[in-house]
Amino acid sequence: ILGVRDIHADHAASHIGKAQGIVTCLRATPYHSTRQKVFLPMDICMLHGASQEDFIRGKQEQHVRDVIYDIASQAHIHLEHVR
Repeated sequence: ILGVRDIHADHAASHIGKAQGIVTCLRATPYHSTRQKVFLPMDICMLHGASQEDFIRGKQEQHVRDVIYDIASQAHIHLEHVR
């Protein structure tokens, strides 16, 4: 946007964008769940034994929280790369 031409700035912006996308997906999960849709990675859900139905029903059990934590951790990793 500002005309910066720097490979390091591009790399940082890429990681910031990925982190923002992950956070946006997590924040939208309750909204989408009320509409019977889940856009979370199924491999992470299966790893913790959580199903789409768990999110649609708004369950707050440990395995659902573990999925959210793992996904949020990925956003945190991207932010650490930026730092």
